Amino acid sequence: MKYKSVFDIIGPIMIGPSSSHTAGAARIGKVARSLFRKQPKWVEIYFYGSFAETYKGHGTDVAIIGGILDFDTHDERIINSIEIAGDLGVDVSFSVEDDDTDHPNTVKVRMGDGDDELELVGISIGGGKIEIIELNGFKLKLSGNHPAILVEHHDKFGAIASVSNVLARYEINIGHMEVSRKEMGKKALMTIEVDQNIDDIILDKLEILPNIICVTKIVD
Repeated sequence: MKYKSVFDIIGPIMIGPSSSHTAGAARIGKVARSLFRKQPKWVEIYFYGSFAETYKGHGTDVAIIGGILDFDTHDERIINSIEIAGDLGVDVSFSVEDDDTDHPNTVKVRMGDGDDELELVGISIGGGKIEIIELNGFKLKLSGNHPAILVEHHDKFGAIASVSNVLARYEINIGHMEVSRKEMGKKALMTIEVDQNIDDIILDKLEILPNIICVTKIVD
């Protein structure tokens, strides 16, 4: 395996004993918060595999709640994140699941605020690196290492091309793109990782395109 830098070997700056169980969990929580775009009123966390066995001892529980509160991996408030969430009126619950998963460090996050809900499945693959593998029932592969745009749309001819054309017009380079759909002709999800952060004006241009339902960005 090749590493880009020494930080890929020793892992990120973080609070907690494990880059996989602490920093990775915090990053999954932070991506969930970014996608939800606001502070939730309730959060349900479901741990699988190794996460389920060691989440208390390795601080996975406080790490993922810290991420949902938008704390960075090195933020000292992570240690008290569950208490802080309670003070902010966020109802938090944890469940241990025994279902088999493809990766031992797997977590499902559900959150909502009465009006909106989000469900996300993420894995921590080591060294603080993560992948989001499911969002609201859509299968995807999102690293969280790059700025990204998630475009929910109707599965209609021309939808993907129209989004690509807007990004090309603004000279946005696509590093990785994939499309997931639950059923042909119904709703679909574009996951687009790009090389630079996206201005809101570009999101506005995307949202008014035909067949586009909503557009969310994840900032690097």
